[in-house]
Parts: sequence; C-alpha cells; structure tokens
Amino acid sequence: MLERLLNLLAYDAASPLLFNTGLFLVLFVIFLLIYNGLNNWPRAKMIAAILFSLYFYYKSSAECVFILIGVCLMDYALGRLLGSLTKDIWRRAVVALNILVNVGMLVWFKYFNMLAEAFASIVSSEFDPLEIILPAGISFFTFRSISYMVDIYRYQLAPCRSLLDYSFFLTFFPPLLAGPVVRAKDMLPQISKRPVATKEMCSEGLFLIMTGLIKKVVIADYISGNFVDRIFDNPALYSGFENLMGCIGFTIQLYCDFSGYSDMAIGIALLLGYRFKDNFSAPFKAQSPTEFWHRWHISLSTWLRDYIYIPLGGNRKGKIRAYLNQFLTMVIGGLWHGASWMYLIWGAYHGILLAAHKSLRKIWRLPDWLIGRPEVKLANMIITFSLVVIGFTFFRAPSLDTVAAIFTQIFSNFHAAVASQFIEGYLFIVLAMTIGLVSHISPKAWSDGAARLYVGMSTTWQALLLAAILFLVVQTRQSDLVPFIYLQY
Repeated sequence: MLERLLNLLAYDAASPLLFNTGLFLVLFVIFLLIYNGLNNWPRAKMIAAILFSLYFYYKSSAECVFILIGVCLMDYALGRLLGSLTKDIWRRAVVALNILVNVGMLVWFKYFNMLAEAFASIVSSEFDPLEIILPAGISFFTFRSISYMVDIYRYQLAPCRSLLDYSFFLTFFPPLLAGPVVRAKDMLPQISKRPVATKEMCSEGLFLIMTGLIKKVVIADYISGNFVDRIFDNPALYSGFENLMGCIGFTIQLYCDFSGYSDMAIGIALLLGYRFKDNFSAPFKAQSPTEFWHRWHISLSTWLRDYIYIPLGGNRKGKIRAYLNQFLTMVIGGLWHGASWMYLIWGAYHGILLAAHKSLRKIWRLPDWLIGRPEVKLANMIITFSLVVIGFTFFRAPSLDTVAAIFTQIFSNFHAAVASQFIEGYLFIVLAMTIGLVSHISPKAWSDGAARLYVGMSTTWQALLLAAILFLVVQTRQSDLVPFIYLQY
C-alpha cells in the first residue's frame, strides 16, 4: 500500500499533476486546509505554498525543478545587485546577463535541434536530434524572470528584498505551467500584504474553476479526440466541408482548452488570496486582427508589446518601421510557441495581418452612415474569425503538406451536400462546437450574471452545483489523460 502511494506521488512522465486530474483535487484540498490553517503564521504559510508549488512542478518535469530553483535564486541576486547600481553601463550588463541566461535556456531546450538541423541541411550533412527534455512551462517562468529584471532597470519596480517573497512569486503554481504570464509588479505588491482569501473570492474562484473544467474536458477534449485529430491526421479522407469544420473545431478547441486553463489558474489563485488579470476577453468577438490580439492571450500579447515591440522602436520611427517591428514581434511570438516552422509561419501570418489592417485603416475608411451598424459589426466579426481560423490551421497542422491537403479539399472537394450527414453523424460534436461558440459570443452580462448568481448562493447550493459539475466532468472525460495544449510551450 505504501509503495503504491509513493509511486502515485512520484514523477511519472505519462501522468503529470494537472488541474483536471483526481490526484490534483485530493492534494490541493489537503494543501488548502494546511495553507488556511497557517493564516496566523504568514512565513510558514508562504513556505508551505512554495513547497507545494515546487512539488507541483516536480510532478510535471522531475529534476527540471532545479532549473526553476536556479532561475529563482539568480533573479533574486541579480535584482538586488541591479537595485544597488547607479551606472547605466553596469545596469545594462546585469539585465543582459539575465536575458542571456533565460534566452539561452530557451534556445537549448526548445530550439537547439531545430537550429542544428537547419544548419546541417545548409552544409549538406546529417544530424541526429538530441534527446532534450523540455521543462514544462519554461517559456512562462523565463518571461516572468525577464520582465522582473527589465522593470527594475526601467525603475518601474523596486527589487524584491525578501527571497521568500520572490520565490513565492516565481514558483507560484497556478500560472506556472501554462500562464497567464504574471508580472512581478502586479503580484509582488499583493504578496507583501499577506492576503487571505475572502468568501467572495473563494466563490468567484470556484465558479472560474467550474467553467474552466467544462471548457477543457466537456468541450475541448471531446472535440479533439472525436473529430479534430482525425481531420488533421489525414485530411484527404474527408470532404472539404468536413475539413472546414475541423479547422473551425480546432479553433474552438484551442480557445476552450487554453482559456479553460487560464480560468482554472485564476480561480485557484483566488482561493489562495491572489487576483490575476483576465487572459482572454471573448477574442472571437473581435472585429479586426488588431482587436483580436487585444482579446487573445492578453498576458502574452502585452508582454510582447512591452518587452519586444517597444524596445525594437515601437511606432516611434515611422509607419514602415512600426509595421516591421510589429511583424518581427509576431514572428518572435510564433517562435515562442515552439521549434517548428509552422509556428513561425503562424506568427508571420499574424504579423502580416496586423500590418495590413493598420495600413488599410489609414487609407480606407467606411462611410459614416455605415460605421457602427450591426450588420457591419457582424461582417467584421465573421471576416476576422475566418482569418483567425486560417491562421490556426497552420498552428495545428504538423506540416505544410497537411495544410495544402486541407485547403485542397476545401476548395476543390467541398461537397456542401454532406452537411446534413455530418450533423447526423457528428451530432454531439456539432453540439459541443455550438455550445463553445455561442457561449463565447453571448453577451458578457450573461456570464457576469451567472458568476454573481453563484457568488450569491448559500454554501450548500454552491457545494451541490460544484459536485454536479465534477460529476459531469468525470462522466464525459476520456479514458486517457488529455494534457492542456499550452503545456508544451
């Protein structure tokens, strides 16, 4: 019995400790009881949270937890050093060292094989890829590390004087593996106040956890395993209509998967007394590519803006340079997702869309009588969504050959007549996609009203609804664990 328990608690590459697992639920409840029981001992409470966070990361990446600890210690030491320096040349050197270490880790763990293979093809030699284990969430905690040092350099943040506080910030487990990208200037002031979750925060957190589970397990996983994966595995076997539905399905799946994780991360943080900014704001309601990136993965898009686009020159050096800076920022954002030319193409595609939209907006404007009309807004939303679906087809496809096969089927073998057969054969897929899309584009007042209704319920009714949602999740989840898509980034 003891040996079985130890094996369950030990690292298992096939069984990471994810929010949508029963093991996490049990361990988190135990941790939450300990965490709240230490309210009168703030330092002990923080130490307990740090230890649980490190264990959470260990269950996802084994010995890579020491990389996280190393980055934490490096940041703290360099931050204190940076705060004591006055000469700009030395301050730049400290920031450069931090960036060099963090970017160097990303290059080694995520991009070495890709770059080495490209170089080998140029010099016409063979290359056997190295077996490099990618630490989970490395892109997220390195971005947090870089923003911390840059904010100190810009005098937007004072160096953290407590190693305990900084360790809590960098290792805090809810956003550790897949975001949001939490910044030190947003979280360190909360940590210094030693917050305790209020009943309202706990109710709000539970509501977000429930919505996140429904998005992830009931919608995203179901669409993926029963339809989307089949289309992208072999698009030539399906009609153009089915391929189109597969591309739309993946777009809905990705949103529900990733925003579901963000909802759960924000909800869990609320249970612990911390509040994060929203990471998504109904992105499929966007009426332009620019607005889409104001609504999609907000923590990453604003990070790219503040730490890449602005340092490149932003819009301070003319229109052409601004468009180029935006294009380069999106290419880097695409490459951030992983060592694949498909991500690079996806980033370049969005860079072109953003530049094209901004340039067209300056030279072509709708007549005043058309601006703001519902049919114009609907048309803009449909056009933007269609452009986003095209981009995510590149994001999901393993190769350009797959993309070519998908678009070939759509444009040369569409067969709209199969729509009725598709609905009949994939009824629950259609329902899941429809629920995912309709709930997304429904008025924000509806979701806000549902949240207020849950927060206003008695504890008994909240518990009963939570139990009902957990039962639904258990009944609909697939037999094999489906990791969150963004865990690989």
